[in-house]
Amino acid sequence: MAYKRMTAAEAATLIKNGENIALSGFTPSGAAKAVTKELAKIAVAEHEAGRPFQVGIFTGASTGQSTDGDLANAQAIKYRAPYTTNSDFRKHVNMGEIAYNDIHLSQMAQELRYGFMGEVDWAILEVCDLEEGETTCKAYLTSAGGISPTAARLAKHVILEHNQFHSPDAKYLHDVYELQDPPYRQPIPIVNVDDRIGTPYVEIDASKIVGVVECNIPDEARAFKDLDPVTTQIGNNVAAFLASDMKRGIIPSSFLPLQSGVGTTANAILAALSMDKSIPDFNIFTEVLQDAVVEMMLHGRVKKASACSLTVTNESLMKVYDNIDYFKQNLTLRQSEISNSPELIRRLGVIAINTALECDIYGNSNSTHISGTKMMNGIGGSGDFERNAYISIFTCPSVAKGGAISSIVPMVSHHDHTEHDVNVIVTEQGIADLRGKSPMQRAQCIIENCAHPDYKQLLWDYLKIAKGGQTHHNLPAAFAFHDTLARKGDMHLTDFAEYVK
Repeated sequence: MAYKRMTAAEAATLIKNGENIALSGFTPSGAAKAVTKELAKIAVAEHEAGRPFQVGIFTGASTGQSTDGDLANAQAIKYRAPYTTNSDFRKHVNMGEIAYNDIHLSQMAQELRYGFMGEVDWAILEVCDLEEGETTCKAYLTSAGGISPTAARLAKHVILEHNQFHSPDAKYLHDVYELQDPPYRQPIPIVNVDDRIGTPYVEIDASKIVGVVECNIPDEARAFKDLDPVTTQIGNNVAAFLASDMKRGIIPSSFLPLQSGVGTTANAILAALSMDKSIPDFNIFTEVLQDAVVEMMLHGRVKKASACSLTVTNESLMKVYDNIDYFKQNLTLRQSEISNSPELIRRLGVIAINTALECDIYGNSNSTHISGTKMMNGIGGSGDFERNAYISIFTCPSVAKGGAISSIVPMVSHHDHTEHDVNVIVTEQGIADLRGKSPMQRAQCIIENCAHPDYKQLLWDYLKIAKGGQTHHNLPAAFAFHDTLARKGDMHLTDFAEYVK
């Protein structure tokens, strides 16, 4: 049988004000994008007519401009969870227009199943192929796993975007597996990075499917900035640290699976690891795969990879499809609650490397909020990995905005990762190994090894006026860097003692 075909505009008219939509995808990869773009147009028209129109959006992670960006600009989002990186969305969140709930990505699907966020009225899934059965549909995902099986199972209605930009061979990359809820949840039976435990498709009740939208839309992927001297040095520092730990026997000689966040610094770290011949070929267990990993896999430097999405440029995506016989044997795409599962991260001994906006002298890290108030990006999966990693590493340049901002501060302005979860901090200045150290030992190590020379003495001066028991602080001065930035546009203090007066 054939399900009803409809245009994206026709599908969008079925969605009503106040309803909740769950989407496929994880980052812009694999995200439904045809219907949401039309939905934004409906919202604009409704608002111009003086009628309300807003929807709730549930996703696996960030999406692209056709969802987060266009809907935010149309004032069409009443609620959104979890992670996002879109600049237009960020602007509207920071203007207080959107109720944005930033949660750990491993928890998103289960919180929907638990009913924490309300009902799911619609699921819109991007697929590369589908088998149109009378009672069940087998829907094959494109370039990401996300929360798709949970979205489809909970939704009252389902729309499928059959995106022919993606090769139908993408189906060979997926391992679809949905966890049971407590008290019936079982251990996840994955003991190797490349184990597959599910099916290559999402099974959907055919009675829920109201239509299929045929489209041909590229992923809204983005290339990252080229490496620069700072990111290159951070990458070299991380590679040197891991090589040293392996030589000391802390990391097994066969090495351990690696997780690395998204962006230029992550690419720099992977490039440095690739060039360090003392480190053997290794596996990846992560949430997003970038262009660098695709190339490393093609050259054999990465042996096996498990992820939730191919967050790559469309050129790299085509390389994967063109070499599908190789990648279907060595690359597995999973749901976010599997790729980011604390159980698996700890069992496999994943080395986690993520970026921070700022770290304080005791090892607490802020990944999400500028000066504690303005959301930059969500927490994503960094907490999932850092809290459960074999070694948890945070990286950041020592300064930002041409030196006006120090990334090493007396106290972080927003807490995402506490000192209890951070083992190592790396900047281009050096490496602070915090393992086994007391708070005061950590402070000395971070200031000496990671702070920029322009701010190092100021941080030592802060320690001199800090008081306390186990952890020393001077509360009036703890946010002096941030306060000075707000008043002067620069964190450079003249004198801490004078500031306290």
